Amino acid sequence: MAEILLLPFGSAGDVFPFIWLGRQLMARGHRVRMITACLFEEQARKAGIEFISLGDRDEFEAMIRDPRIWKSGIGTKVVFDFAAKSVVPYLAAIESCGKVDLMLAPVTAFAGRLAREKHGIPLITVHLQPAVFLSVHETPLLHPAMRLFNMLPIWFKKLVFSLPNPVDLFALPKVRRICEANGVKPPRSLWREWWDSPDGVLALFPAWFAQPQPDWPANLLQWTFPLEDLASEQALQPELQAFLASGERPVVFTPGSANVQASRFFAVAAEAVKRIGCRAVFVTREPKQVPPNLPADILTVEYAPFSTLLKYAAVFVHHGGIGTMSQGFAAAVPQLIMAMAHDQPDNANRLERLGAGTGLSVRQFTPERVAHELKQLLQGVTVRQAALGCAAKLRQAPSFELLLTWIESTMKPSIHVA
Repeated sequence: MAEILLLPFGSAGDVFPFIWLGRQLMARGHRVRMITACLFEEQARKAGIEFISLGDRDEFEAMIRDPRIWKSGIGTKVVFDFAAKSVVPYLAAIESCGKVDLMLAPVTAFAGRLAREKHGIPLITVHLQPAVFLSVHETPLLHPAMRLFNMLPIWFKKLVFSLPNPVDLFALPKVRRICEANGVKPPRSLWREWWDSPDGVLALFPAWFAQPQPDWPANLLQWTFPLEDLASEQALQPELQAFLASGERPVVFTPGSANVQASRFFAVAAEAVKRIGCRAVFVTREPKQVPPNLPADILTVEYAPFSTLLKYAAVFVHHGGIGTMSQGFAAAVPQLIMAMAHDQPDNANRLERLGAGTGLSVRQFTPERVAHELKQLLQGVTVRQAALGCAAKLRQAPSFELLLTWIESTMKPSIHVA
């Protein structure tokens, strides 16, 4: 049995894949502990994972309530600023665990890489979306202007990528100071030196969604979408079950679990639904974002496992988070995305390339445009066939044995798997 730490950082879409990894590793006989924001303690413990709380709820809430987090470019700065501030408590939590044989963490959990350099603990970097691979061969669409950038020759892209990276501007100075305080040689660049662990890189999305590129890490295992949403721990609410059973398939709307700036999203959704005369389910952790006095054909719920809810959906409208999108693929539901920031524009672009849905910018997300797109998705045969094709590909998942054997191979040689 090995001692394994999971170090997710972010919202539910960032944490749930690590809960999925924890389930697989515990079934293999390993001891698994998770260190992340206290907000996810209940979900982790329900899955049987030992939990170490990082910070307090107010700190996490302050970050997600910052309206800048949903702005293109600026949102990335907010996230990396918060990630840099979290290094010291993260490292203290790691060091409190005693003997550790392996850590799995995203790039934003800088303390994981610091612990690797300080204590020699093997680390697997876990990438949840292709947008983190800044390839010169297929550069992710992080901003609409990058459509033009992707048309430029590779030599020019390499020149641009040699310039200072925004990640280093946002987080590197603070991380360097923490490294020096811990007797660790600081990286000259987080992106060039700390982005991918030398011990292993795990990409949790399939090749049909994003083909591996020549400049991706050589020590990489590309898997598939985890599709974890705690459905085994939480059934649909009786009120929601009754609503789904009482009429035609609804359009499901969600702006993301961490989005508390979604009043406009739901106002547009309500008007678009009214215009085309369909039923809808609004999913939001803060129902006060939803317009008052909605008609009976719109139901608002605070949470529902999408793997269950989307079986009854006609179309799925959301923010473009990778975990949310993957649930749409699994349910074979046409999708409409309002992409705001981070990896969302790139995910929307890949959805469109697959023919399984449509991506809109925040500015394009208007009642007129959303109503038009919903009609197209509700009536379109081609897009529904593409969605069915994505679901069929997802069902062809590789064996867990390959994944777990690869993870275990990154541990110290002295570790013997039970």
